[in-house]
Amino acid sequence: MEPKLAVAVFVLFLAFAACSANHHRDPSVVGYSQEDLALPSSLFRSWSVKHGKLYASPTEKLERYEIFKQNLMHIAETNRKNGSYWLGLNQFADVAHEEFKASYLGLKRALPRAGAPQTRTPTAFRYAAAAAGSLPWSVDWRYKGAVTPVKNQGKCGSCWAFSSVAAVEGINQIVTGKLVSLSEQELVDCDTTLDHGCEGGTMDLAFAYMMGSQGIHAEDDYPYLMEEGYCKEKQPQADVVTLTGFEDVPENSEISLLKALAHQPVSVGIAAGSRDFQFYRGGVFDGACSVELDHALTAVGYGSSYGQNYITMKNSWGKNWGEQGYVRIKMGTGKPEGVCGIYTMASYPVKNATRWGA
Repeated sequence: MEPKLAVAVFVLFLAFAACSANHHRDPSVVGYSQEDLALPSSLFRSWSVKHGKLYASPTEKLERYEIFKQNLMHIAETNRKNGSYWLGLNQFADVAHEEFKASYLGLKRALPRAGAPQTRTPTAFRYAAAAAGSLPWSVDWRYKGAVTPVKNQGKCGSCWAFSSVAAVEGINQIVTGKLVSLSEQELVDCDTTLDHGCEGGTMDLAFAYMMGSQGIHAEDDYPYLMEEGYCKEKQPQADVVTLTGFEDVPENSEISLLKALAHQPVSVGIAAGSRDFQFYRGGVFDGACSVELDHALTAVGYGSSYGQNYITMKNSWGKNWGEQGYVRIKMGTGKPEGVCGIYTMASYPVKNATRWGA
């Protein structure tokens, strides 16, 4: 069989298998018709138009097309085998996996979580005494008005800034009743003592920076650039959102994360540097992960679907990735660290701590 024909047959098989494998699966698993899938070159053209892709030369376009075909084959093979989640073509379909990991992640766990002279030390876990049996069956802070629309970090390893900002936006809304979109760019430009802008950082250090600098600007006053810029001075006429502290969730404890998440959105480190995560389209993810924590998201809820329990996480790769920018990570697997290590490194900001008690 000719190679091109073999690819077409294989991808068509994917489309049928992916649609029929699970009754709850999106029937248009990769977002295109079977006719499109049968012609990778045509699919590449339509995908390029959809995502506004422009290439500097015919050579670059051909190179990207070859990467596109390899990624399409991975999507096809994975969807054929999996049952709980599925992959699809997104804005990263012409990006080689090593290039993706170098450009779109950014959590640097090797950095200290706190302890430098200019930082604050996290306080004790305030939700430890909460009874597990008293937790709500499900939580979704999006429906409680504590989550801003999905954002896009672009080709900058600033996920740590987006994760920490989303958690602060959440607790600020819970305490004040006002949902204000805050500035990731301020962290990228100004929180540079231990964090490193587009080269990566950690959420605890971002929380400590916000405490030490008496707050963080609104996004409207300090908009995101998708690249590092110069730190702007505090603007006297601009409002800032302040914190009173931050706390770490005990490591390798699913119930501890759920206790915290029942009260507020939580910043979470995750081992997201896998091709499955790169092309996640929907479902409850329990698939391939990278070796170590390399990305940061924000947990905004938990629930259950078709007998599978999951934690809902907000990502910072735009709405074209995942489930409108979100991913559901499977919980209850019995692994202390959780799927992709999500119980390993989690923390949350504190605002008006006396309101919440000890």
